[in-house]
Parts: sequence; structure tokens; C-alpha cells
Amino acid sequence: HMKPDYVKSILAPWGMLDHPIYLITDGQDPEVFERLQQDPDIGPQLRLVPPESSWLGGDVTFAIMSNAFVGNPASSLSSFIAHSRLA
Repeated sequence: HMKPDYVKSILAPWGMLDHPIYLITDGQDPEVFERLQQDPDIGPQLRLVPPESSWLGGDVTFAIMSNAFVGNPASSLSSFIAHSRLA
């Protein structure tokens, strides 16, 4: 469950809270977006990939090529992305 404090603890030390933050989601838990959007530090920078532009291959490429990636530790897709970023 992506909570604002978790995201900020990773992005803040790198100075990344002043840049757009894109949320890649399968839409199964809309509360994640709502919770992050309500945070005063994350909300103004939070963006969603438009559904019509979102597809698995594009989302994975976007995440792998990003400057920073905050994944869900319980997600196999997040694990794949993290491993790919290290390769």
C-alpha cells in the first residue's frame, strides 16, 4: 500500500519531490492515488499515465527509464522493474 511517508522517504533524499511523480497502476486500488494526491508534498506533482496511453510494455519501459522508481515490495511487476533497472 503506497503511503505518502513511504514514497517521500525514498524521493526526498534525492530531491525528487520537486519533479513530476507518475503513478503506474492497474487500477485495483484507487485509494492509493487518492491518498497520494491528498498529501501536500506529493499531490501537486502527482500524475497518472492516461488510460488510453497505458499498456504493460509501455508502463514497464517508462518505469525502467525513469530517474527514480518506487515500487510495491509485494508486487512481482515492481520486482521485475527493479531488477531491470539494475541490469
